[in-house]
Amino acid sequence: MEYACITPLRGSLIVTDELHNNRALFRNNELYKFIWVRKGTVNLKVDHVLLPLEENQILPLSSIHNIQFEEVNGQYVSILFNSNFYCIYKSDDEVSCNGFLFTGYSNLMLLNIDKIQSITLERIFSDMMLEYDTEDALKEEMLRLHLKRFIVTCTRIARDTLSIDPMNEQGFDLVRQFYILVDRFFKEKKKVSDYAHMLNRSPKTLTNLFAIYNLPAPLQVIHERIAAEAKRLLLYSNKKATEIAEILGFDDVASFSRFFKRNSGISISAFKKANR
Repeated sequence: MEYACITPLRGSLIVTDELHNNRALFRNNELYKFIWVRKGTVNLKVDHVLLPLEENQILPLSSIHNIQFEEVNGQYVSILFNSNFYCIYKSDDEVSCNGFLFTGYSNLMLLNIDKIQSITLERIFSDMMLEYDTEDALKEEMLRLHLKRFIVTCTRIARDTLSIDPMNEQGFDLVRQFYILVDRFFKEKKKVSDYAHMLNRSPKTLTNLFAIYNLPAPLQVIHERIAAEAKRLLLYSNKKATEIAEILGFDDVASFSRFFKRNSGISISAFKKANR
């Protein structure tokens, strides 16, 4: 099964249960992805890290994550879209998923779906499938609406997972904005104070907020984002360590090597050899 809506402005919304057999599609670096296991198990590698998915789990992935299917023992469906079809940045006030569901980090937001949530998502998915069989001028906008419903539902599930208090909405939005800024500026800015200044908050305020939601400390978030990008460049590009050090804003390859080993527990050469 594969359904696709391609707009005149090169927007794409694709629904498929055969993503593992479509090499070009799952390597497309423009697509955001939801992988929803509906029965059995699916074993993925995300940026070379094995991630087993079980029934009633959904994995959101940003466009920069590299995935490989290791084993499919069940049924799953993938919903894929690009920014030309639905831009999560411009629509953040509608879905509030930017810096939350979709980031460039290695620590992914794996969603566990309960029975009631599954019924809601199945209804949305069914509406989406019915719309694919409709041919009129409203089809594109209706599909965009169903995608938005799916994203909002997943955002709510993720918020429940983190026990987000509706009374502290402003605090959590600050956390999201921090993740968004780090995703954008991690190559140039490596101190918590840099991001605290952009958010008009103190570093201590940010640290306390992250502790409230049981999230890694802000400095750890920055380091994790840098390390994730370093690993992608080491694995999926032909760039040498000296070039990667420059790209990531390190003064020299020695300081980059020390950072990598301190945050990954392994040297650059050992990492490349282990994941060759």
